Amino acid sequence: MTGKTPAVRPARPFFSSGPCAKRPGWTPEVLSAALLGRSHRSKPGKARLKEAIDRTKALLGIPADYRVGIVPASDTGAMEMAMWSMLGPRTVDLFAWESFGEDWVTDTVKQLRLKDSRLFKAPYGELPNLKEADPKNDTVFLWNGTTSGVRVPNGDWITDAREGITICDATSAAFAMDIPWKKLDVATFSWQKVLGGEAAHGMLILSPNAAARLEAHTPAWPMPKIFRMTKGGKLVEGIFEGETINTPSMLALEDYLDALKWAEEIGGLKALIARSNTNLKVLANWVKECGWADFLAKDESIRSNTSVCLKIVDPWFTDLTPEAQAEAAKKIASTLDKEGVALDVAAYRAAPPGLRIWCGATVDSSDVEALTPWLDWAWAKVKTS
Repeated sequence: MTGKTPAVRPARPFFSSGPCAKRPGWTPEVLSAALLGRSHRSKPGKARLKEAIDRTKALLGIPADYRVGIVPASDTGAMEMAMWSMLGPRTVDLFAWESFGEDWVTDTVKQLRLKDSRLFKAPYGELPNLKEADPKNDTVFLWNGTTSGVRVPNGDWITDAREGITICDATSAAFAMDIPWKKLDVATFSWQKVLGGEAAHGMLILSPNAAARLEAHTPAWPMPKIFRMTKGGKLVEGIFEGETINTPSMLALEDYLDALKWAEEIGGLKALIARSNTNLKVLANWVKECGWADFLAKDESIRSNTSVCLKIVDPWFTDLTPEAQAEAAKKIASTLDKEGVALDVAAYRAAPPGLRIWCGATVDSSDVEALTPWLDWAWAKVKTS
């Protein structure tokens, strides 16, 4: 522990877990070609939306027979659109280990009121037993728990011979983790995570099995307009060709296209994953030496390389009351914020007290390196205050 002020500051102190850091070199000028003042249903408007879909599909390596669409209301909208449209015919297996997973449990049990459901929970920092998933049932889960820093290690627990569909919230995993798309029937994410895009737009990825479910199943509850993906029992294919259900922001779209092009230029998906892994490794090396902090995810195989969550293990801290722990952790984050070296790194409000540092692909490892001495500095100031 040291009270000496570090000499080097992160060049870009943006470590928020959403909206996340813009890509390196980003300036507002990249938006100058945005199709403003034009209808998104115009020929060039639809072409620009279709370009985003096609580039997304190519960059992520999504199977050719899968559909990709742009939908309203960010990742939440995409997930609820899928759940409201497809759940009901089979028992649902729900896996939750942090706050957003709990949201999908609430949607299923309290809002859709599906009595035929099974819940598998784990506390923050751990995973439930994924092998409990029944191939006959539908499955709802996250690939990466943004507020716990815990991800599924792989898709081996999902059988290719499943009868139900798998619905996966992949919002802080897409573009940073190796996702076996054939294991997922529905996957969702938002622009503002790993590629550092802007909010309010969701991406919905559907397998042929998911499309078949949509056409065969009629929900027992009212369906809002922004959730409707079928008409006359047939999938509305325009959704997956750039004909969005509601009006998208062409400014945000231009920003997303810029991020996709940057990702392609630096080497594609492998390069994006490598950048996130390198950032995680920098923090892991620091954790080994710091003595006062550790990963919330004890098991390295399930540790997130994007939303990295840290807990405080120093006896001074662990001997505090829960209220005092929460206050001390917030003080560390606010101290870093006031110094301008790490913005928005407080743990999620429902998570255990600690820090959450975004390490996604738009963050430079040199900035994570520069951050680590400041973490020790802030800890020393709070402990001795």
